[in-house]
Amino acid sequence: MEITYYGQSCFLIKIGGHSVLFDPFISPNELAKDIDVDSIKADYILLSHGHQDHVHDAERIARNNGSTIVSTFEIATWYGEKGIEKTHPMNVGGKVTLPFGTVKMVTAVHSSSLPDGTYAGVASGFVVETESKAFYFAGDTALTYDMKLIPEQFDLDFALLPIGDNFTMDIHDALIAADFVQVDKFIGMHYDTFPYIAIDHEEVKEVAQMAGKELILMEIGQTINL
Repeated sequence: MEITYYGQSCFLIKIGGHSVLFDPFISPNELAKDIDVDSIKADYILLSHGHQDHVHDAERIARNNGSTIVSTFEIATWYGEKGIEKTHPMNVGGKVTLPFGTVKMVTAVHSSSLPDGTYAGVASGFVVETESKAFYFAGDTALTYDMKLIPEQFDLDFALLPIGDNFTMDIHDALIAADFVQVDKFIGMHYDTFPYIAIDHEEVKEVAQMAGKELILMEIGQTINL
């Protein structure tokens, strides 16, 4: 599974012949200034919630590619009213089978509104199960006991967890979350973009190592295979 990081919580994951983009906030991010947004190819765009630092480039990329936006009913409707032809509305607890696998929308504890102030429904995370792997994209969330339900239904290979603190979990809560969802390997996200969420990279890696977890901090523009 090929994973490319575009900063903040934005990842492009290639699953078979399909490209799935999560939470695209790229063009306003000074740390991602070398990324050409218009070169990004995405078949599906999954949006965890409506905050600008997760949706800013969704419309642009969807129009460029004819992508399908998958999100809450409220967010999908909002993009439909903006002329995005392909959307798929969901809500927490629901799942949908798409050409690359099954997507289940799961609980995230966080607020959610769209850039113009429109109510965006509840924040969410996603569990994606493909023929070969399963992973958890937590979105923006606090640590929640609901995470313990995930491994009762899915055998995860890895997770993507926020670690920047202030608005989401910090590294310590993320490590508990990794235990809850039963993964030994996770990719950190939602850090460094703003002063509020700046982290000490060496410190968080050391904390994760001491807990027996593999924390992956990707460089913006980097691609890895898991």
